Amino acid sequence: MKLIVGLGNPGIEYQFTPHNLGFLTVDRIANGLGIEIRNRQCRALTARATIAGELAVLAKPETYMNLSGLSVRELVEEHRVDVERDLIVVYDELDLPLGAIRIRQRGGSAGHNGMESILGALGTDEFLRIRLGIAPDRKVADSVQYVLTPFRKAQDKIVDEALDAAAQAVEAILKEGPAAAMNRFNRKSDAGE
Repeated sequence: MKLIVGLGNPGIEYQFTPHNLGFLTVDRIANGLGIEIRNRQCRALTARATIAGELAVLAKPETYMNLSGLSVRELVEEHRVDVERDLIVVYDELDLPLGAIRIRQRGGSAGHNGMESILGALGTDEFLRIRLGIAPDRKVADSVQYVLTPFRKAQDKIVDEALDAAAQAVEAILKEGPAAAMNRFNRKSDAGE
């Protein structure tokens, strides 16, 4: 069983904010499959799906971003997920330009509270993650305020393309494996990352 977790905050006021790109990606995957993510399980909204021939659970933790690890740990235990092979976490990354996408197989949180919570709850950093860039195009005084403020209309096209790419990246990981997906979606300029 694959577990695909999108990070975000529940509530309509957060729906289209940079911090909710994980939720929006999982929604994009579900919409493409014609399913709804509405089951409540392990402090998350979930749905079962078949993606690239693999059984998967799509999940959106309802614990708010900073406590995402509580839900993810419960989901991993409930579905007996092999974290290293079968968990994919999709989330926003302030250090990458808006629209950029990066797949990594391990690593720290880079100051992302949701990832910090998951790393602590699972006790490992050995799991796949898809990071979606949200860096502002101009200097912002308060990064917390920025990630919780809805996208501007001018950003819609870039965000839409990033969500499509992230959904395709999940499918590529399941169909072709992480290495092939990384070669396809990660930019060459980030080889040192």
